[in-house]
Amino acid sequence: QVQLVESGGGLVQAGGSLRLSCAASGSIFNINDMGWYRQAPGKQRELVAVITSGGSTNYADSVKGRFTISRDNAKNTVYLQMNSLKPEDTAVYYCNLVQYPLPDFWGQGTQVTVSS
Repeated sequence: QVQLVESGGGLVQAGGSLRLSCAASGSIFNINDMGWYRQAPGKQRELVAVITSGGSTNYADSVKGRFTISRDNAKNTVYLQMNSLKPEDTAVYYCNLVQYPLPDFWGQGTQVTVSS
């Protein structure tokens, strides 16, 4: 059993910053991918950023240069530093954990709202 607990969402003005955190607990493997997805109203959930246990990262084109994903393997925690936020970044942000061969695990989601 795995639990993902997110924190750090909120309301911010355009151009501002937020930092999301996601702490994983339970049966956590040494090798896994952790990431962030988001879902805006009326849209499909989309990948924001992912980081492997080795530190390799991948970002959606829409957030490159503005968002930074990082992780602390000792704490089983992944972070998303979001800078230069835009109104179109408004969404519910979900933490994701992938550790083969188990199915994906998801957090409960945290709301990020960027006002113009």
